[in-house]
Amino acid sequence: MTKLFRPALLYAASLALLAAPTLAQDGERADEEQTEQTKGEKELAKLLEGRVAGEPTSCIRTPPNDRVRVIDDTAIVYGGGKTIYVNRTSRPSDIDDRDTMVIRRFSGSQLCKTDTVTTIDRGSQMFSGVIFLSEFVPYTRVETNAAAEGS
Repeated sequence: MTKLFRPALLYAASLALLAAPTLAQDGERADEEQTEQTKGEKELAKLLEGRVAGEPTSCIRTPPNDRVRVIDDTAIVYGGGKTIYVNRTSRPSDIDDRDTMVIRRFSGSQLCKTDTVTTIDRGSQMFSGVIFLSEFVPYTRVETNAAAEGS
């Protein structure tokens, strides 16, 4: 019976050896793609320059005149000034600055990761998707030594 399996094993082993170089090249290509930043990642990195990340939180206070910035395929940024909050969502690819966000809040003055965010296409005014929020990461501007000494 082992004589019957031997040719099958040799065939499977030879296929694995033939496929190995292709798999290695695909892995290298995937690594290169992951290390290359997208346009949205570059925009977010520039926005976060000089800021340090704080402890993630489930909810943030959102005054009516607070700024909301949508960075395509990357994140939603809330606030301005010294501290901003970044929400990368569970599926950043669903974030598109051409859509209008409609937020259904469960609490009046706060935005929480459990709130429902739907998107509406600006052109057709039709439902275009849902954004699932994750935790909000605060990024606070760090004072430089020169600025601290001048105060």
